[in-house]
Amino acid sequence: MFSVLGSIDPVAFSLGPIDVHWYGVIIATGIVIAFLVGQREMVKRGMHPEFLTDLLIWAVPLAIVGARIYYVIFEWDNYKDNPGEIIAIWNGGLAIHGALIMSVIVAYIFTKKRNTPFLKVADILAPSILIGQAIGRWGNFINQEAHGGEVSRVFLENLFIPDWIINHMYIDGAYYHPTFLYESLWSFVGIIILLLLRRVNLVRGEMFFFYMIWYSVGRYFIEGMRTDSLYVFGIEGLRTAQLVSILAIIIAVVLIIYRRVTIKNPPRYLDEPAEPKKKSNKKPKKK
Repeated sequence: MFSVLGSIDPVAFSLGPIDVHWYGVIIATGIVIAFLVGQREMVKRGMHPEFLTDLLIWAVPLAIVGARIYYVIFEWDNYKDNPGEIIAIWNGGLAIHGALIMSVIVAYIFTKKRNTPFLKVADILAPSILIGQAIGRWGNFINQEAHGGEVSRVFLENLFIPDWIINHMYIDGAYYHPTFLYESLWSFVGIIILLLLRRVNLVRGEMFFFYMIWYSVGRYFIEGMRTDSLYVFGIEGLRTAQLVSILAIIIAVVLIIYRRVTIKNPPRYLDEPAEPKKKSNKKPKKK
């Protein structure tokens, strides 16, 4: 366990013998807020109010599984002799890229089953994805993980961040870069940009592709500061998150260009009705 100055108890509360960790509470909070924002926009875009609820019933648990599988694969040397730790997600160890990959797969299959355009749903939910990520990073803060290299307290004070954050970044006798905070702030800026882009009426899919580019650019540089990176097959210097970020940027840019060039009169974000048509309660007049 870390020796910390002004540490925050990772356990939020206990229900008898069960400890409920802040990590889980924060992740759940992010999911709920992301859901409420996404639900509101889906209804405005003329979709069924229960569509997102039905999607999340599958996507959320499988995303957590995907996040854990991804992390365990690239940290297998630490888990092969301790298989019981594989399910201990309350101790941290959820890779966001694993969650995203699994979520995209689930959403694609789900939208195909519902005969709904995947990119339409992806565009609507792009800000919500960033909301979940921005809030979820604070779970890493509580667990004192996903931080960067060593810095001085003066450096942190010059960032004008609160003392309670600075104190909790004091781990094993040293202060560290609050990379969780950098990524959270980067995500919040992305949310604002995406909400503004809704008014631009981009080609369908480009909201989601912008999300891929925005998050990946920030993650690439922030990942380079972290001390707990996952490496591709253990190869030092080849950080998994940076490689995935580069691939995501390339894929998003290629798809934007390809769809702009090849699709004539492509559907756009605001093409759907702003509000679902309401059925009239009035009885028809007898002739």
